[in-house]
Formats: sequence, structure tokens, C-alpha cells
Amino acid sequence: MKSDELFPLVDEHGVTIGSATRKECHSGSMLLHPVVHLHVVTPDNEIYLQKRSMSKDIQPGKWDTAVGGHVDFGEAFEDALRREAFEELGINVISPQKIESYVFQSDVERELVNVFMIIVNKDTFKVDIDPEEIDMGRFWSFAEIEEAIGTGVLTPNFESEFKRILPLIK
Repeated sequence: MKSDELFPLVDEHGVTIGSATRKECHSGSMLLHPVVHLHVVTPDNEIYLQKRSMSKDIQPGKWDTAVGGHVDFGEAFEDALRREAFEELGINVISPQKIESYVFQSDVERELVNVFMIIVNKDTFKVDIDPEEIDMGRFWSFAEIEEAIGTGVLTPNFESEFKRILPLIK
């Protein structure tokens, strides 16, 4: 992670209106910048989650969306999704399904979250995680996730996103 990495600034419709560095976007400036999330879901209602590396600058050590990352300046959302999926999990995403976009705001940043999903067979889904990004990953049942909500185990962003998308992915 480079603090001088350049992110696009966008309006709430995803139209690029400028640029700023990672450091500027994560400094509490609330500059709206796009990110991508990929939910890896099984037909049996399980979701693959990653445990964020302790070296992450935001929400270290918490369980989160299978893939999540920033869109680079000049990069299309689906290209960012494919790049992040390969970097973090070593997977090639062929036909992601767009679920929705929404604005998420924390104490330090404001993101336009572009949510995608793929459906996989749990038994044949193989990953090669990047240990700098992720400590581990595993499939969670929807019930396990619902029990973990509010306990501090999951990222607040994942918790709110799970509640939003659950009716859309069941």
C-alpha cells in the first residue's frame, strides 16, 4: 500500500470528477472514491470471507468481503474487480454479476461501493491468498454471519452490506 497511490474521485453515480491520493482519501477528508467488492457465494447459501491482514490500515484482523479493493485512477470498475480478485485470492473472475452500488461512510473515509457476486462450487473453489493482504479465508453460512454481526468479528462495512444484499442473493 502506497499512501501516494492515486484514486479517482467520483460523484454518487460513479462519474470521475477528479483524483486524490490514498492518504488524502483515508485522512477523514470524506472524498468520495470508488471501491469494488466481490461476494463469492455457494448455491447452499454460504459466503467466502477473508480475514484482513493485521498490516491493513483499515479494519485489520476482521472478517470481510471475499475481495475488496480500491479502483485505480483511470480503471474501469470490472477491471478493478478482476485485478483485486487475482491479487488477493489468485482467482480469475469471468462473469461477475453486479448487485448494486451505494455510498458507505466511516470515520476516516467515504466510498462508492460497487458490489458484485459470483456463484461457485465450494468443493472446487481454490484460492491462493496473498498473505500481505489476507491472513486466511473460509466459507461462512448465512446463520454464522448473522450470529457474528455486532460482535466485532466482522468489519462494519461487511455487516451493513450483508444486510443490504442478503435479499438479493438468496
